[in-house]
Amino acid sequence: MTAVAVGFPALVLFDLDGTLLDSAPDFVATIDRMRAARGAPPITLAELRPHVSRGSRAMLATAFAQLDAERREAMVPEFLELYQQELARHGPVFEGVENLLAAIEDSGSRWGIVTNKPEYLARQLLPLVGWQARCAVLVGGDTLPVRKPDPLPLLHAARQLGLDAPDCAYVGDDARDIEAARAAGMPSITALWGYRLGDDDPATWQADASVDTPQALLDPHLWSRLR
Repeated sequence: MTAVAVGFPALVLFDLDGTLLDSAPDFVATIDRMRAARGAPPITLAELRPHVSRGSRAMLATAFAQLDAERREAMVPEFLELYQQELARHGPVFEGVENLLAAIEDSGSRWGIVTNKPEYLARQLLPLVGWQARCAVLVGGDTLPVRKPDPLPLLHAARQLGLDAPDCAYVGDDARDIEAARAAGMPSITALWGYRLGDDDPATWQADASVDTPQALLDPHLWSRLR
């Protein structure tokens, strides 16, 4: 199979954490530094991993469940500062992602990122994984006044490249990703390899397609069904 034969849309947009990057180990390192400073034992990857796609507050609620929401909220700046120091130090790009991105590029299509991670952190991460010159568009959680599941970040990413929503597709591992894509009128794909809580059922998210691995996104039949 050649990359050109896959039939990618003009722009493939991705969520970041849990879709392109297995960043959970970076967040474990961050949380462990915070817990150590408070005399608490380390957290396990299995404990934290399901909560990563829900953001910093969900991870803090898991790691510091004994604290009330107000005290955890005050810890968010510390969390972000420490996480900035741990960016891409422990968590790899998911297997198959690099081949997928190269195939999109070789086909003449482009790819970008729409994440709820603060934009400054996402931009700092790109050169650490070699994507700074390859990512066509990046929208972070604070780029606009709203973030996913609002559709505006996805629509903004498409418009930045002069495209309409149907000319794009969005791949994400969380219900908010699929909700945002559906509201934007953009074909949606669930990344089943990502981060989910045990009671999450992706079948209820009503994505246009679901895939088990990044390699499955190289299947031309998948893209032909989405057109």
